[in-house]
Amino acid sequence: MAKVKILTDSSAYIPPDLIRQYPIEVVPLTLIWEGQNLRDGVDILPDEFYRRLANSDSVPSTSQVTVHEYEEAFTRIINDGYDVLNLGISSGISSSYFSAEQAQKSFDSTRVQILDTGLVSMALAFQVLTVARAAQSGATLDECKLLAQETYGKIGVYFTVDTLKYLAAGGRINSAKRLMGTALNIKPVLEIREGKIELVESVISRKKAINRMVSLVEKGIGERTPVRVSVFHAGAHAAAVELQKELEDRFHPVENILSFVSPVVGAHTGPGTISIAYMAG
Repeated sequence: MAKVKILTDSSAYIPPDLIRQYPIEVVPLTLIWEGQNLRDGVDILPDEFYRRLANSDSVPSTSQVTVHEYEEAFTRIINDGYDVLNLGISSGISSSYFSAEQAQKSFDSTRVQILDTGLVSMALAFQVLTVARAAQSGATLDECKLLAQETYGKIGVYFTVDTLKYLAAGGRINSAKRLMGTALNIKPVLEIREGKIELVESVISRKKAINRMVSLVEKGIGERTPVRVSVFHAGAHAAAVELQKELEDRFHPVENILSFVSPVVGAHTGPGTISIAYMAG
């Protein structure tokens, strides 16, 4: 029986030390910016990206993982002696899933499986890490896929953006266009719901938006244990560290990860974005 490797994409932005610990491989999505195609997390890293973005008049666009790139990744992983479970960015946010779906047709389904996760960023990372840990312990491909499906209901993610400019430009949320005409200091609280970006509510200040996110996370966790949390940010390190400490004190998680909003996701949310993902139960 072959071992299982989890293939995900750069939108998850799992910290490198965790990728090295588990059977995980990452395929990069692509940023298209100022005449260049930049592989997310390879050709451009978050610190550089958010510095440039904050001072740029242009808005990057993004491109999904191609069918060919998935075919190459599936082949490489199989040749290394693994079965493959692809857990990538939600089909409601990117077309990468459909590329993976097309690529999978060239392979035996007993060796390659794919799942539309409905997740992105560190919410997706929690799913990937959970399944990769099971794979490392000997779970089969079918067992890994079932576990991935089971984890979905345990995960939530909320975020707030510093400006609505990027969400509106990218067309990832209809509410952003509706909010553009409101007060300049409006701060939306958003979530990933059923695989898409949805507006939860809007508040007057960034601090209130962060406090509201913490309350929503607390409600989502309820009495369930164990708790895993992650704060991930787009060039807002100090605020992220402060929020990470608050979550540590409040929820006493077994895992508390500080990470970045990946450049390919940050192209649609903008610099200054602060996010919380959690997994409970």
